[in-house]
Amino acid sequence: MPKQKKIVILGSTGSIGESAFWVVQQLKEQIKVVGLAAGTRWERLAEQSRALGVGHAAIAAPEHLNSLRNAVGPEVTVSADPAGLIDMVTAPDVDMVLCAITGTGGFEPVLAAIRAGKDIALASKEILVMAGDLVMSEVKKHGVRMIPVDSEHSAIFQCLEGRDMGTVRKLTLTASGGPFRNTPASQLAAITPEQALAHPTWNMGPKITIDSATLFNKALEVIEARWLFGVVGDQIDVVVHPQSIIHSMVEFIDGGMLAQLGLPDMKLPIQYALLFPERVDTGLPRCDLPSLGALTFEQPRHDVFPALRLAHDALAAGGTMPTALNAANEVAVDAFRRGHLSFTGISTVVEATMSACPLLSQNSLAEIKEADTVSRKKARELIA
Repeated sequence: MPKQKKIVILGSTGSIGESAFWVVQQLKEQIKVVGLAAGTRWERLAEQSRALGVGHAAIAAPEHLNSLRNAVGPEVTVSADPAGLIDMVTAPDVDMVLCAITGTGGFEPVLAAIRAGKDIALASKEILVMAGDLVMSEVKKHGVRMIPVDSEHSAIFQCLEGRDMGTVRKLTLTASGGPFRNTPASQLAAITPEQALAHPTWNMGPKITIDSATLFNKALEVIEARWLFGVVGDQIDVVVHPQSIIHSMVEFIDGGMLAQLGLPDMKLPIQYALLFPERVDTGLPRCDLPSLGALTFEQPRHDVFPALRLAHDALAAGGTMPTALNAANEVAVDAFRRGHLSFTGISTVVEATMSACPLLSQNSLAEIKEADTVSRKKARELIA
């Protein structure tokens, strides 16, 4: 029997983290979770830590540190600072880090883990959006594997397994279209956060759900795909597929296409990433093709949802422009959720921020941090 893989889960109490928690409970012979990290939900973190018998639990909110310590007992190391998180992901016994932290909070621990020789299962697309060149250079330098967890990139990863990238013509990411796929443009400005959080097919966290409604989730995935698979922006396409059964497709130079199908459940891509290249049966639900009926496709409404155009603009500009896009989007989505910005204002703020912020080369961590800080400041000024 192969040795048990030891992993750390960052963002264990979020939507992806909870799905990962289910997966690892089915794979106790293959996987041992040695560390967990969460944002503020210390009670759930404590429950997960006890259930999995982890040695280290990290909470991002220092005010909950003592409560977490009392809940998990003295046998578990607890921390509430960046240094503790870095120590957890770089520990000698760790084989892989699953990063499911929303936004850019996982950037530095993931970079530290890569430099410590750990494989990465990546669900936090913002990391490659803000610093794809730097991160993938470190992946190559340290000889580790970056395995995508997003259902779309997992699908492409599976379709490309063992294939020559020189034979690839195009990657096609599928998008559900979100809850406003057919909403008239004139009605979008009045969309409320509650309406935007009602996704038709996926059960996800609030940030990614709103990003799906604006198509910024797909915009971020376009940028992520560029770095994961080493293609150029013109080789990445998006098609709306409301049923969310085909998760993405690869077209080859001879005209042939491969697609990966599955029910809209994140447990499968998580399991695939954690066990790669092995596959096992954990009782996940199966696709029954006759019951699914028709699978349909349509073009995104680029004139109504400008996010995809902005993603390609950011890739064409290069440097820290994707960093600016990501930072402005995070600020704008937060403002929308708080009632300080309209739904259509999200893309307006992102585009204006990209136009206003200086372009840096993205050759260093310092430049990326500077671009992120400047872009967030500019976005807040625009909203104010």
